[in-house]
Amino acid sequence: METVVIDNGLVQVTIENPSGYLIGIKYKGVDNVLEYRHKNHDKGYWDIVWDRGVDKIETKMVKVITQTDDLIELSFTKTWNFTTDYSNSVPLNIDKRFIVRRGVPGLYMYGIFERQEDFPDAHMNHIRIAFKLKEDKFRFMVLSDTRQRIMPSGGGNRLAFKEAALLTNPSDPQLRGEVEDKYQYATENKDNKLHGWISEDDTVGFWIITASDEFRIGGPHKQGLTSHPTATALSMFVTAHYAGKDIDTTYKKGEHWKKLNEEIESWPYNFTRSEDFPHAEQRGEVSGQLLVRDRYMDKELMQAQSAFVGLAGPGDAGSWQQDGKGYQFWTQTDKNGGFNIKNVRPGGYNLYAWIHGFIGDYKLDLNITILPGNKINLGNLIYDPPRNGPTLWEIGIPDRTAAEFFIPDPYPTFVNSLCLDESDKYKQYGLWERYSDIYRHDDLVYTVGASNYSRDWFYAHVPRNLGNSTNRPTTWQIKYNLEDVSMTGNYTLRLALAAASYAELQVRFNNPDAIRPYFTTRRIGYDNAVARHGIHGLYRLYSINVPGNRFQKGDNTIFLTQTRQESSYVAVMYDYIRLEGPSV
Repeated sequence: METVVIDNGLVQVTIENPSGYLIGIKYKGVDNVLEYRHKNHDKGYWDIVWDRGVDKIETKMVKVITQTDDLIELSFTKTWNFTTDYSNSVPLNIDKRFIVRRGVPGLYMYGIFERQEDFPDAHMNHIRIAFKLKEDKFRFMVLSDTRQRIMPSGGGNRLAFKEAALLTNPSDPQLRGEVEDKYQYATENKDNKLHGWISEDDTVGFWIITASDEFRIGGPHKQGLTSHPTATALSMFVTAHYAGKDIDTTYKKGEHWKKLNEEIESWPYNFTRSEDFPHAEQRGEVSGQLLVRDRYMDKELMQAQSAFVGLAGPGDAGSWQQDGKGYQFWTQTDKNGGFNIKNVRPGGYNLYAWIHGFIGDYKLDLNITILPGNKINLGNLIYDPPRNGPTLWEIGIPDRTAAEFFIPDPYPTFVNSLCLDESDKYKQYGLWERYSDIYRHDDLVYTVGASNYSRDWFYAHVPRNLGNSTNRPTTWQIKYNLEDVSMTGNYTLRLALAAASYAELQVRFNNPDAIRPYFTTRRIGYDNAVARHGIHGLYRLYSINVPGNRFQKGDNTIFLTQTRQESSYVAVMYDYIRLEGPSV
């Protein structure tokens, strides 16, 4: 076996030549922080989950890009060949880069993946770097200030959701009886800046530091994995989790694609040598102020505080959620709605936004071209959220999650101590089964003006578990009173969903027995957010126009039926529901 060794006096890095597998990281008193029991291709590696399985993208050549007293950069490459690679290797040209700098106790990694137009079709669900650490050393995982704990090892019993296990014989007896599930460690892109593992024996920490998530797909709220239970640290570039088939990770023959995936410590650095990695002076920025116009809320323009504003590839409003190929750049507005998106790679973009407290998606009707050194000020931008008439009643908060609704306590036998904080409660295992316990005989009924959505609206609209692997569709009711009805007027029901997984939501007005629903979403969603302990997946907004003769003066009821029953995880999560009266 041939290897390449880089040593700066603080850290020693060993890479298998020419495969590009990272097989050794020596630091302080630890000869190798990677697990020695694993084979070379299973210690530190890139991999891609695609149509034909998992490709660990073994490379064929190594080249020294830079070698100075201050820095070494190596390139491990592979050029895809139709004759030899068609059936066993993902159709990509690969360039894996490793950088070690003087005085820095770490390793910088980035990859450049390219598809030529004549490459065959491929569907790439997941692209990542994985580091499998020494299991007898790295036992303490840290995701954030509140999400950190000693991680279990040892036996467990698999639960109904196959990735979850009930710990029966963990190495730490205090963890016996807890649930272990990798999806409980998922994090949104915007929050995934630093995570890692600590070896208390040697006072050594292994940290993945990501200063920019421009290479990640699906926007700032896309969720992805960070760790696996057995001392595995992950850096996810592409993942279909919490989105499924709705996110675009399919690459067609005739479509050229090239992308640089970074895993580095600060942004943007000027020491990388790839022409595909623009330095700070080669990037641009876009600024402006976002305002909101909704005369039914305020006669004056409102400042879009803490809105998410971003640049992504050209598309329809909200299309950034499904964008699995391009770069995205996001920021949040200040209290006045001001924003400044910095360090944008040259290219063509649309500007998108969404605003807490308002439904829908904003898109600026202008194509934006970033050139090196560009500073574009867009001035004042005005978002007109969907609105036809005054609010008659509303349920929830337009925030693209179901976090404000009722999240039950977990079963005492299915607790993960990492998720005890109130903000992480939804990550506990088995919460979907609590619906059938709480609503034992009848489905949820919400009465406008009397019910409280934080107490009386279950966080996920799931089927009823009848036992013996049998489920039944559930129908929720919204009861409300209309003092007056315009029989000739048009009303609007705004139905915003935070998640959908193999579900169909049907809407009926005042007649639950109507054979045909007034409205149906048809089958929607692949995000599997319920089973994977998410509080949202992809956002959807339905605006349902309803003639006044569908209502009656006095008491009315809307019936929401989730018709699918194939499993306990088939569900929708609501973000916000609003009934608007006729325009005035």
